Amino acid sequence: VQLVESGGGLVQVGGSLRLACAGSGSAFSGRRMAWFRQAPGKERESVAAISWGGTRRNYADSVKGRFTISRDVVNGMWYLQMNSLGPEDTAVYYCAGDLYGSGSEAPSEYGSWGQGTQVTVSS
Repeated sequence: VQLVESGGGLVQVGGSLRLACAGSGSAFSGRRMAWFRQAPGKERESVAAISWGGTRRNYADSVKGRFTISRDVVNGMWYLQMNSLGPEDTAVYYCAGDLYGSGSEAPSEYGSWGQGTQVTVSS
């Protein structure tokens, strides 16, 4: 079962975007979900993660205070609110589900990757 990301686009420095991730059915029930991003020539990195219950959220240092992860488990949706965007945030953004429940931030521990959504921040 794949996840489907949306909400990316072109935004100016200092702007905001809200990304959405749709995961249908019960495939993601109980799973920790995360947002990753991959910029050209760079490795995929974890940006934010949220527990199924929503009580535990983790952020990369580079986005703390600017990005907020949230979820609507009833409707199978996860979100990433991104504020104060800068050129360094330009990347393809993906959501994925924790496969093993280890709490790791490594992409290899996640699955059900979608096609991603492009975020481009122009200066």
